[in-house]
Amino acid sequence: MLSRLLKEHQAKQNERKELQERRRREAIAAATCLTEALVDHLNVGVAQAYVNQRKLDHEVKTLQVQASQFSKQTAQWISMVEGFNQALKEIGDVENWARSIEMDMRTIATALEYVHKGQLQSASS
Repeated sequence: MLSRLLKEHQAKQNERKELQERRRREAIAAATCLTEALVDHLNVGVAQAYVNQRKLDHEVKTLQVQASQFSKQTAQWISMVEGFNQALKEIGDVENWARSIEMDMRTIATALEYVHKGQLQSASS
């Protein structure tokens, strides 16, 4: 009877060990699945962040090129406006010179007329 009780006790312990081992394997399998699911979820986010970063890098390079081109074009426009401004100043200078010459010529013409009228009057007297 004692040996039978011992055998029953050992059989129950073996069943408990097998049940515990089975549960341990199931827990490990569940933890592995959870870990893989979490890693996959994180990888999707990381992959999306990487793609977004590459897009941003490309956009930054494009923007830098466009900004450089715009800067060059703006410098050309400024140069053209300065040249135009200088030309307008020169036109103004020429206009002032022309007015000055015109006034001098009128003064000379008036003086010649005065001299001519003086000669005519002296000749007729």
